Amino acid sequence: MKKISFPFSILLIVVISFQSFSQVTVKNLKCEYLENPIGIDEPHPRFTWQMELEKPGSHQTAYELVVGTTETEVALGRGDMWESGEVNSSVIPVLYKGKELEPFTRYFWSVRVKDEEQQWSAWSEPLFFETGMICQHNWKGKWITDTYDFNVKPAAYFRRAFRTDKTIRSARVYIAAAGLYELSINGQRIGDHRLDPSYTRFDRRNLYVTYDVTAALQQGNNAVGVLLGNGWYNHQSTAVWYFDKAPWRARPKFCLDLHITYSDGTKEIIATDEQWRTSPSPVIFNSIYTAEHYDARKEQPGWDTPEFDAGQWNNIYTTGAPSNNIVAQALHPIRNVREYKPVSLKQIDASTWLYDFGQNMSGVTRIRVEGPEGTTIWLKHVERLDSAGRADMSNIDVHYRPTDESDPFQTDILILSGKKEDEFMPRFNYKGFQYVEVTADKPLNLTTENLTAYFMHSDVPPVGSINSSNLTLNKVWAASNASYLSNLFSYPTDCPQREKNGWTGDAHIAIETGLYNFDGITVYEKWLADHRDEQQPNGVLPAIIPSSGWGYQWANGPDWTSTIAIIPWNIYLFYGDTRLLELCYDNIKRYVNHIDEHYPSGLTDWGLGDWVPVKSVSSKEYTSSTYFYIDALILAKTARLFGKTEDADHYFALAEKIRTAINEKYLDYETGIYGSGLQTELSVALHWGLVPEELRSKVADNLAKRVIADKKHIDVGLLGTKTILNALSENGYAQLAYEVASQETYPSWGWWIVNGATTFYENWSLDAKSDISLNHIMFGEINAWYYKALGGIFPDEQAPGFKNILLKPNFVEGLSHFEATHEGPYGNIISSWKRKGKTIEYHVTVPANSSATLCLKGKSIREKNAPLEKNKLIEVREKGQNQYILGLKAGSYTFSIK
Repeated sequence: MKKISFPFSILLIVVISFQSFSQVTVKNLKCEYLENPIGIDEPHPRFTWQMELEKPGSHQTAYELVVGTTETEVALGRGDMWESGEVNSSVIPVLYKGKELEPFTRYFWSVRVKDEEQQWSAWSEPLFFETGMICQHNWKGKWITDTYDFNVKPAAYFRRAFRTDKTIRSARVYIAAAGLYELSINGQRIGDHRLDPSYTRFDRRNLYVTYDVTAALQQGNNAVGVLLGNGWYNHQSTAVWYFDKAPWRARPKFCLDLHITYSDGTKEIIATDEQWRTSPSPVIFNSIYTAEHYDARKEQPGWDTPEFDAGQWNNIYTTGAPSNNIVAQALHPIRNVREYKPVSLKQIDASTWLYDFGQNMSGVTRIRVEGPEGTTIWLKHVERLDSAGRADMSNIDVHYRPTDESDPFQTDILILSGKKEDEFMPRFNYKGFQYVEVTADKPLNLTTENLTAYFMHSDVPPVGSINSSNLTLNKVWAASNASYLSNLFSYPTDCPQREKNGWTGDAHIAIETGLYNFDGITVYEKWLADHRDEQQPNGVLPAIIPSSGWGYQWANGPDWTSTIAIIPWNIYLFYGDTRLLELCYDNIKRYVNHIDEHYPSGLTDWGLGDWVPVKSVSSKEYTSSTYFYIDALILAKTARLFGKTEDADHYFALAEKIRTAINEKYLDYETGIYGSGLQTELSVALHWGLVPEELRSKVADNLAKRVIADKKHIDVGLLGTKTILNALSENGYAQLAYEVASQETYPSWGWWIVNGATTFYENWSLDAKSDISLNHIMFGEINAWYYKALGGIFPDEQAPGFKNILLKPNFVEGLSHFEATHEGPYGNIISSWKRKGKTIEYHVTVPANSSATLCLKGKSIREKNAPLEKNKLIEVREKGQNQYILGLKAGSYTFSIK
């Protein structure tokens, strides 16, 4: 083997370069909070990354970011679209500020960072983002459908065959639909998304999705297939929400552009036009609300392949676009995320089987079964069983108003072909269920292998975890997450079975639970766009969003529709990103102004109140006025953030006026009692900052006394669940809060768990007569409370996005160990503690490029058995009696507390 030698000078340069870069690295690079997204319309995309914690105290002092069209150039730190130059900043996200982005273009980007020792990292391996349509006029396809009659039941197939004689370099499909679709090319289903495109107010905004289909195409003959379903666009089922009367309702339609780039640089677009053909599919009925029916006898094998003879298919109809606003869907998609096998199977009689999947969930089931031609199978999905052990739908069909028996609730229907083993999984529906009762009209032999369940939801990445010595606590956390995910379908819903509605109150109560556990910004940004679509010119929002028109006259009001302010503000706190606040600023302002105009005293009774309380009913005027105060305060803070001084002054004054009006009517200054002294009334005042500072301890004492009088059990509804535990733990009663949170007798979260719950219920009582869904997230704040009170992890309003972390753990009796982790924008935060005799050992990890303010209580506190002052990464900011406030740089620490 020939020996290769290098000049010493080159070796020296290589060694010096390696040493310069080896200590600083970046990871987890994203654009628009997605990894290598394609088909985005955003003209100023956001870039984020994290620094590796190479050594204690690591932080970014500057960055350089480049964007270009050539990957090799970007890898070297050169970009023909944007070179930021050295920017002295440690804050993310970073907004693109380069040349105007062109449609249908792949751009590469790379970043390097400088650390506190002025060392630069190497340029990151280039990542990419790809633009989509950007402008409406770039669409070439026509909107097409199979009929103008929205009463037609079968879903339609569409296909287009074409030929390519050149070598294909790349190909993209851009598809927009009013309704739902599944896309296939040459017999292969494209992608793993479910229920695309996401639900919007169809007559005001529609979404399109982009797919890289290079690998699916071939030189020669090709065929594109689309199966089109109803979704929320053509709601054929009838229920109290009147979606069948929606102003947009029509037969589903779609528009598709297939862009092909050949190896010689030429391009071609195959678009929807009169050359497409259509035919009824085996999906003989589909309803997002109820179920799906499938007749395997009507299958057309190979319908989406080039060889298929479509001579008997029908011509398509061209039609108008559902709206003039077709924009990119840039969010984590809905998927079948987890598969479940049955934990038990019981044959009830010769034609009926009951499957139990052991977990309440949102999603679908897949059945594989062989039987005589024409055999009809009903798959009835339910959350609970009746006293005879049969499927019980009485808790979830309360709002359904069927006109006949052809569309049974949550019941798929399959008709067998008799030619093979038939396979069926709904394409355009999902349900809420744990049990499936299968009934056939002819003899079958079913086993546990025939039926599989899929937990379906928006596939948001998990970013948090909880673990403790209390098994019920752990199960409460898991059940809360299961309910949160079961109600996340590109918008937050209330329940996956009875309604599937985007109830605003449920969503803002659960916002911290969602953000501590999941990277949900893309879903919330989409949903707040729905808010902007639904808001009336006078500022009013409906109670459910999106809405066909229901909810503008009832169930809305500040205690519910404060989502317009609360969710953007929490996104800002958790991500340090101002974009959603910027987009919603005028909407928040219109909303607050509307309430102010109609309720000039500062008090309003507009709203639903403390929904589904245990027993005590708090004043609706009091709670609704409090949310009016919250909205005005968020608006004032946002105005200050954006330098809108006049607005800030006005809305700070308005907030103080509302606060004063509430206190004058509802606070007894002498006793420190709000209203009737109920748990909700006292905790709302403490948590949301209504209480005058000099009365805070007295009000907190009153709350503690009330909770003790209630035998350390909750007596709250929806609004009170947000505040009760937080108000106690943040005002000196963390131990009492834990005792309330860890109860396992009625009423409590633990009561559900010890009675077999795997998700959160809609009512505290197991035998309630109404509001009895078994999969609701509305009481889910306890999940976020674990992170805040026990883990002590809070975002810092002064340095949001966990740039600085506020750490205020409470080492409560009754737990021997507790751990909370949360991956914020800068990296993974760990706060864990365990008891060792009379000593608490507390471990905390602060990620690179961030810091923390830690509050610890104890007579003696040491770090790694050394005085705090000896650690150069710890600043003792305040030292009082049994309390230390410490400033921590990035790194891992272990404290001993006595």
